Amino acid sequence: MASELVVKLTSENFEKEVTNFSGAVMVDFWAEWCGPCRMVAPIVEELAQTYQGRAKVAKLNTDEAPDIAGRFGIRSIPTMMFFKDGKEVQQLVGAYPKSKIVEKLDAAL
Repeated sequence: MASELVVKLTSENFEKEVTNFSGAVMVDFWAEWCGPCRMVAPIVEELAQTYQGRAKVAKLNTDEAPDIAGRFGIRSIPTMMFFKDGKEVQQLVGAYPKSKIVEKLDAAL
């Protein structure tokens, strides 16, 4: 179950929450039917708690916002994109262990 600390992104709020946000944002591009996405979901929840107040952790359901997924060329999920002050700085495609995700998120801080 998604915690209130993980920002749910939509086509409507993506600009405000990511592109126009000053600071670090991790976006998990996922879908309901994706097995590996469900595997990384608890890690995303954990990171939202760990980085509370330091970085924004968000999820975007690619089935609900195909326009945003297309804009960033998302072809495989899960894909984690890391933004700093609205600009993409890192990307991970596939289900990675927490340590690898933390490494990328720390680099965006």
